[in-house]
Amino acid sequence: MDLRIFTEPQQGATYDDLLRVARCAEECRFDAFFRSDHYLAMGGSTGLPGPTDAWVTLGALARETSTIRLGTMMTSVTFRLPGPLGVAVSQVDQMSGGRIELGIGTGWYEAEHHAYGIPFPTTGARFDMLGEQLEVLTGAWNTPVGQGYTFHGEHYRFTESPGLPKPLQDPHPPIIIGGTGPRRTPELAARFADEVNVPFAPVEQVAAQLGRVRDACTAVGRDPATLRYSTAQVLCAGASEADVARRAGALGREPDELRAHGIAGTAAEITARLAEFAAVGVERVYLQVLDLSDLEHLRFVADVGGL
Repeated sequence: MDLRIFTEPQQGATYDDLLRVARCAEECRFDAFFRSDHYLAMGGSTGLPGPTDAWVTLGALARETSTIRLGTMMTSVTFRLPGPLGVAVSQVDQMSGGRIELGIGTGWYEAEHHAYGIPFPTTGARFDMLGEQLEVLTGAWNTPVGQGYTFHGEHYRFTESPGLPKPLQDPHPPIIIGGTGPRRTPELAARFADEVNVPFAPVEQVAAQLGRVRDACTAVGRDPATLRYSTAQVLCAGASEADVARRAGALGREPDELRAHGIAGTAAEITARLAEFAAVGVERVYLQVLDLSDLEHLRFVADVGGL
């Protein structure tokens, strides 16, 4: 099973904090370093010193790491127009030597939109925007050099776009679509995704959503085996119960609550929990690391996972 590190820097992190975690994740041989795409802290955090932009961060990390894959979970369609987003993703893919992945979704955190002056359409409209952005991104990337790309949708219109620059990865960086929506999320994943992610859900809910995605693939004539299946779960692990309690306390949470809603506990416990997800078809787990100062946490999990 692939293990990836997933951070939430809107809760309070500088670029240097993220760089330390990304380099540690690379040294520990985790498969990837991902970050959220948010501009406002949540859950009572001050978020100091303030947010960092996801794609600016990844562009910098692309030049300061060498092997680890990099990506977003998830870039919100409300934050960027698909044309400039395609340029940014392609450029960072080139800068990284072909290590970028694009997690993309509808966005959900209404407060950050109001706080930073970003329009927040209805859920249905955001799903429509997501469908069109996926159509545009893949269409422009797949357009041969020297030809023009045209798309006239409800939300976006492209006329003879050169579709440049091209990403280094062919035909384009892997696209990750995630969520627990029962209809449109599986449909979009079946059409456009290289990977589907079911975040912060128990094993049974993950299994049910993966089943819906497989059914959606079959409905459009796609082999479900051509998709990767993943989940994101909060991480709180330690060599002893005291270590687990200490790390839970640093997050302001209880060990038993984290065990119930994430991957938490001693080595034997987290190994068993990962096996539960693997048993329902999960091939990759994004470990949400919330205390970015605790690099020993990453090293412990890497040792347990045999990375």
